Amino acid sequence: MDISIIICTYNRAGNLQECFDCLATQETNSGFSWEVLLVDNNSSDHTKHFTEEYSTDCNFQLRYTFASQQGLSFARNHGIKESKGSFLIFIDDDIRVSKKWLQSIYNTFITYQCDAVGGRIHIESPAKLPKWITPDMYGFLGHQDFGDQAHPMDGYKEYPFGGNMAIRHSVIDKIGLFNIEMGRKGEGLKKDELFKGEETDFFHRLKDAGGSFYYQPEALVLHKILPHQLKPSFFLTLHCNAGQVQAFRDPEKYRRTLVGIPLFIFMQFIRSIGKYMYQLVFNGADMSFRQLMNVYYFFGMICSYHKKFL
Repeated sequence: MDISIIICTYNRAGNLQECFDCLATQETNSGFSWEVLLVDNNSSDHTKHFTEEYSTDCNFQLRYTFASQQGLSFARNHGIKESKGSFLIFIDDDIRVSKKWLQSIYNTFITYQCDAVGGRIHIESPAKLPKWITPDMYGFLGHQDFGDQAHPMDGYKEYPFGGNMAIRHSVIDKIGLFNIEMGRKGEGLKKDELFKGEETDFFHRLKDAGGSFYYQPEALVLHKILPHQLKPSFFLTLHCNAGQVQAFRDPEKYRRTLVGIPLFIFMQFIRSIGKYMYQLVFNGADMSFRQLMNVYYFFGMICSYHKKFL
């Protein structure tokens, strides 16, 4: 098998019809074989029934597998172990792929002999985006677009996003699986479920091991935005949790601390509050929201450093 497309899902059976239908319309030549592996991450809805029923009458090989350990990283690792392909492509259940998506990813691997490929992700919202979500925040909704030209990615500033990423199966032997201490758990609706960073960690490890990356703009997918992702609490929780992860993984031993918190973090936190208040007064709530996210980020760091101290 040349390619395994791994889709991890949890209680989103309603998303699978569109996701599978788009895969069924792929325009490919006969030069490679591919399968779709649906990883059910302990769903309680009719995910299994729908997938098995769809597989009986679709034009591609669709397999179902069950991962009982809750968490996206667990599910992805399970999918890797169950996959048969030399190349592994990951998409989410709320992704709709374009017709030449699969062929373009395969061509990129063959042409450039790279270890990882990332494509475009454009967001598709059922409602108009609120004014406080400015274009520089689209990345927090999964948007990724590095332009119209295919080019190498450096693995640090530019690397694939989870909704549209592909790797050689062989890189797992070099760097291991996704970090199970990171990643979303459940539906991502609660604060303790909404952690990320597992993709950043994975691709940084791959780059450190000498891996090569390529961006392919023809590999376009659309990401369906869910209603809860358009709420301020979603963005603030993301940033607070990101700060917690950053502090937790910091190996540095600081000399100047207070209850385990480096003093310079207090200063950054205070400055972020000052910048937020200034923008709130002079630019209003919508234009100052991005700075409020920074306040939550440093607050998350403070909480995590203190927790490590206890």
